[in-house]
Amino acid sequence: MAMFQRNMVSEIRERMREVGNPLLQVIVGPRQTGKSTMLTQALEEINLPYLFVSSDDAEIPSRQWLETQWQQARHLATSNTDSGAKTSSKKTPPSALLVVDEIQKVPKWSSAVKALWDEDQVTGVNLKVFLSGSSSLLIQSGLEESLMGRFELLRSTHWSFAECREAFGFDLDDFLFFGGFPGAARFVKDEARWRDYLRNSIIEPTIAMDAFAVAEIRKPALLRALFSLGARFSSQELSYTKMLGQLHDAGNTTTLASYLDTLGKVGMLAGLSKYHPSVLTSRKSSPRLMVFDTALMTATSTASKKAFLADSEARGHLVESAVGASLLARGPVEGFEIFWWREGNAEVDFVLRRDEDLVALEVKSGRQKPRGGMDAFLRLYPEARRLVVGGGGRGAVDLEAFLAGQVPLFD
Repeated sequence: MAMFQRNMVSEIRERMREVGNPLLQVIVGPRQTGKSTMLTQALEEINLPYLFVSSDDAEIPSRQWLETQWQQARHLATSNTDSGAKTSSKKTPPSALLVVDEIQKVPKWSSAVKALWDEDQVTGVNLKVFLSGSSSLLIQSGLEESLMGRFELLRSTHWSFAECREAFGFDLDDFLFFGGFPGAARFVKDEARWRDYLRNSIIEPTIAMDAFAVAEIRKPALLRALFSLGARFSSQELSYTKMLGQLHDAGNTTTLASYLDTLGKVGMLAGLSKYHPSVLTSRKSSPRLMVFDTALMTATSTASKKAFLADSEARGHLVESAVGASLLARGPVEGFEIFWWREGNAEVDFVLRRDEDLVALEVKSGRQKPRGGMDAFLRLYPEARRLVVGGGGRGAVDLEAFLAGQVPLFD
């Protein structure tokens, strides 16, 4: 049986063959979403010499190590150029490819890449370079420092319902509980083993390696406790004052906000701001907590799949978190921001903003919620598009279709 390929593989493959584009291709995304596998699958389908290296395999992933790998890739490129003559990359496909996985583990990698890439542009070496890494925060920090105008981003997200359905045979309940981590799918018949894998191979390494590597974390226990709290209260509003009351040694709200931002940048937990036309007012609001994948919510619980889904309140939050996770994955790709809204008892689950366009999105999740929030929001913002997910009411879109990415968000 052939290994499942995400749609992103074809995009990577086409960029590998692309003519006249010397820009670095940078693949970013959370840990264990298949970045290395996608690169390997794309490489297997092209007829070009390549060098695939990972800083994980280096004894010491230093700048010197990176320069050595780059030089070897240059040799492949020049050897594949007819008669060794300089050619114009504007007219020919790449002569060779260099793929560096886990690039963020090389100290000061961005300045090294800048120097090497700039040399290739001067000397005319027709080498196409792909970089990937688990920590989007560190990757993008490095890009902003040194590589402005030299790269394009490709985003690897957690797997969608459509992908998990095709690759693993998941139904909706499977996806809600087990989420979109492909490496964990093999363990779904053994929930204890699945939960252990999520905790030890995904959650803890993401915190201990990615988050700690990219931000100054003076209270490691607090960061872990904040994630656990956020996973438990995913899809719910929780003020920083309430968080301080729930967490030991929490410090102040500034520390919590900073740690929540870090968890968001490494693809674990987001704090959605309350929608308001004033950016400053929006930023001061209490966050609505949202996991990037529902597996992060269920793996930190002790409840079984059967018990979790049988509880209408728990299932409701799980459905809302699945919709929120889907929006978090689509937002950077489709260019929209994600908020929530409440005024008194009137509440809207999600508010999406792209330029001047607004979408008010309500999730019919099966749990009891105050009514009238959508009407109250549309009275204030009549230009917003109304979108209802689930519930089977008039004009509502199907939950499975939404989670499969089949529902357009903007007109």
